[in-house]
Amino acid sequence: MNNKKKWLIVLIVSVVIFVISIVSIMLSLISGEEPVDQYYASSIRNTSLSTSSEDVLPDNPIDFTKLHKNNTDIYAWIRIPNTKVDYPILQSYKENDNYYIRRDLNKNKSTAGSIYTQKKNSLDFSDPNTLIYGHNMSNGSMFATLMRFKNEDFFKKNRYVYIYLPGHILTYEVFAAYLYDDRHILNAFNYSDEKIYSRYLESCLHPKSMVRNVRKGVSLTINDKIITLSTCPTWYGNEPLRYLVQGVLIKDERTK
Repeated sequence: MNNKKKWLIVLIVSVVIFVISIVSIMLSLISGEEPVDQYYASSIRNTSLSTSSEDVLPDNPIDFTKLHKNNTDIYAWIRIPNTKVDYPILQSYKENDNYYIRRDLNKNKSTAGSIYTQKKNSLDFSDPNTLIYGHNMSNGSMFATLMRFKNEDFFKKNRYVYIYLPGHILTYEVFAAYLYDDRHILNAFNYSDEKIYSRYLESCLHPKSMVRNVRKGVSLTINDKIITLSTCPTWYGNEPLRYLVQGVLIKDERTK
């Protein structure tokens, strides 16, 4: 075989390898979920959920030990597939309730703030309703992509919210997403009163807003634990309204 044929073979093989590499990269970009903000990505070991039996507990995908070295106010992590919501949840035990509304997870001043809860909620998600706040940022970060639940098709296809705690993975089923007024939900209702909580749950399943999606077939009882994700709807300008996405706890999985 002369040198000309050898070089031709080498060239053909190189082109094939190059094409395969490009195709593989494009497929991964098309099929993969949106990447986590790089600011937070180093805190995740593995974002895939593991199944567990009674004898084998899965690893927790969030390295809370690493996170606590930066800030002990980080107590949980929230992830919603097919959105950009993949962030730590903070609650300040020294500062005021809205300390993280304009501060990042390192306590630096930030327009985007952090995903956070207030002291009225416990840190183990055992309350009847845990209210989680986040800004609707124009760059799509924080709770901006909650707006995707306005789309009926997206709402139908995306059912779950995952909350990670040290030793636990909590799975919530999204049952409603709707526009609401700006009242402080935790102060407006006495959740310890079973009748009031029952009526509140009923109102969540039948929101009065014209901007709403509710999952068919979901029923709620006073024994259920729910989460309410709250952000500002930018399409209503400066009107005092909130966009809420709510889920009910359906699984509490222990981890190592």
